Amino acid sequence: MGSVTRMSLIASLFVVLSVTAHADVITDWNASTYDIMRAANVDGAPAARTLAIVHVSMADAVNTVQNRYTRYAYRGKLQPTASPEAAAASAARSALMTLFPAQGAKIEEAYAATTHAIPDTPAKDAGRMIGGEAAAVIADRANDNTTVPDTYRPLTTPGTWIPTTPPITAQYARAKPWGFERSDQFRPEPPRALASAEYARDYNETKNLGGTLSARRTREQTEAVKFWSQPNLGLAWHQAARQLATVHRVELVDCARLFALLSMGHANSFIVDWDAKFHYNFWRPVTAIRNGDMDGNDSTERDAGWVPLNATPMHPEYPSQASIQAGVASAVLAMALGEASAGALTIADSADPRIRRQFASIAALAEEQRMVRIWGGIHFRTSLDVSDRMGRAVVGHMAETVFRPVR
Repeated sequence: MGSVTRMSLIASLFVVLSVTAHADVITDWNASTYDIMRAANVDGAPAARTLAIVHVSMADAVNTVQNRYTRYAYRGKLQPTASPEAAAASAARSALMTLFPAQGAKIEEAYAATTHAIPDTPAKDAGRMIGGEAAAVIADRANDNTTVPDTYRPLTTPGTWIPTTPPITAQYARAKPWGFERSDQFRPEPPRALASAEYARDYNETKNLGGTLSARRTREQTEAVKFWSQPNLGLAWHQAARQLATVHRVELVDCARLFALLSMGHANSFIVDWDAKFHYNFWRPVTAIRNGDMDGNDSTERDAGWVPLNATPMHPEYPSQASIQAGVASAVLAMALGEASAGALTIADSADPRIRRQFASIAALAEEQRMVRIWGGIHFRTSLDVSDRMGRAVVGHMAETVFRPVR
């Protein structure tokens, strides 16, 4: 379980510098991409899409030079004498310039920082050219349905009120996945029947632990809920990957693959989740618990004034995106790093890096990210368990189809 520590600014900077002292061009651009997205006010599913585009572009560029893993979108000829660092930096720069032209100054600053130490040689020039072309993944995603008009239709009957705030990025339910064909390919079984004993178990667990006035939730659990805002969920896994890759000095080409798979999985977690969410349209705890006398289950007592600790997200309950993402990230890190994925981790808040949570392992980080959805009153346990399996299944499929070792 994590613990929140408020450090002084000097101490925070010391920790950051100690972790990034041996960072490479991949981890540097990962951090820079988050800075650029923050400046552009991009979060959630669009941020995951951005990270996938950037990291797939870099992995394709590096493998055009080193040819360790298969490439995803770029089909240019292999150039083993080019600089892989220059290729990666140029790919990230080109992708971000296309996506966020208004952030050009920040992008150029990051590019200069990651290329200034590369000698001005033909190898650097060749790498720069490869990187510019390797951002071809943008064209591959041009028709991925993430920017189609939002046509979500609220389910209601004439004259019956429903919440009027539109759901968040509902069009991602129809988006093109990364590494497989259909968004419904990993759609899970339906949620538990309302009359079942399993549903009653889930209902009462969330009711007892997740309400604003819960007497059973511990202070530390409440602190964890407050820390895990939406911006921190995806960021945490990229921070974890940067720390592990840096501490264990992962080779550039392996680091490029790690972040490409992590980012693709992150993007897929929204796509497969949104598909299932808007297929099943299962109610959130705040609706379920205030209507517990209407579900046909004698073991779910209604609480007319129940309010969740967390604000309820604007999309259906089942499955859980945060838990799919935890399953994805855990599986990617274990697959790519093996025993090196077992290290301790420090996760910093996206808004205030002085606020940190520490974890003994990837498993501990994943478990807390899952459990805060119950402690915060916005999910049921079955959703978390099903979602974790979905995330791991997505990674298992990706491992067989993208960035495979070249034989």
